[in-house]
Amino acid sequence: MNLTDFSPAPNQGGHPELYETENRAVDPGNLVLDALAELAPWRGRTLVDLGCGSGFWLAAYADAAEVIGVEPDPELVPLAAARPGGARVLHGSAEHIPLPDASVDVVHARFAYFWPPRCEPGLREALRVLRPGGTLVVIDNDWRNGRFAELLRACAGSAAMGSGDRTDSWWAEHGAQRTEVRSEWAFESRADFEAVLRMEFPDGTADRWLEQHPEATGLSYGFVLFSVRKG
Repeated sequence: MNLTDFSPAPNQGGHPELYETENRAVDPGNLVLDALAELAPWRGRTLVDLGCGSGFWLAAYADAAEVIGVEPDPELVPLAAARPGGARVLHGSAEHIPLPDASVDVVHARFAYFWPPRCEPGLREALRVLRPGGTLVVIDNDWRNGRFAELLRACAGSAAMGSGDRTDSWWAEHGAQRTEVRSEWAFESRADFEAVLRMEFPDGTADRWLEQHPEATGLSYGFVLFSVRKG
């Protein structure tokens, strides 16, 4: 399959084991999953984890009737498929979801593809596979709240991911509901925290922040969930 929208992720694609460490530290209170379940309940339904990467989050949806991971990186697909839990993992992307029309109830994308303003093809494709009444929920960074947002604003390379105003405007134009979740990163060790922060901000932004916060093993982190319901 020729995935025209795919470009390897420098964090998960380049450092899958370290990205696993990051995922373990994200949102220890499961506030994001709780908000996701409120916006798009998946219990007894069919859920697609779009851009599932190495499959870390697939087990979180174990009470769904069926969990389907869709991932464009051919190096990550077998890692996701090997996860316990029996999720079906397919090679595909936001622009090319290898599923029939109106075949799923929830599409969830976490930090994958949906960086405005050129997201219309993926949005159309997600709505195509959703059944009437189904919901797409996209998890993105909050550019305004939390210490992680300070790092995003300080890093020139993060500009490619969008900005708060531009992202909010694009989703509002497409009828999305916006939900904020304020949470945190909490790492087991300073070494893990440093390694992950340098992976995410390799331009020196992480080094400067770590020097200013020598005791930190985590930081406050804001998420924004954008949800679109298919009529």
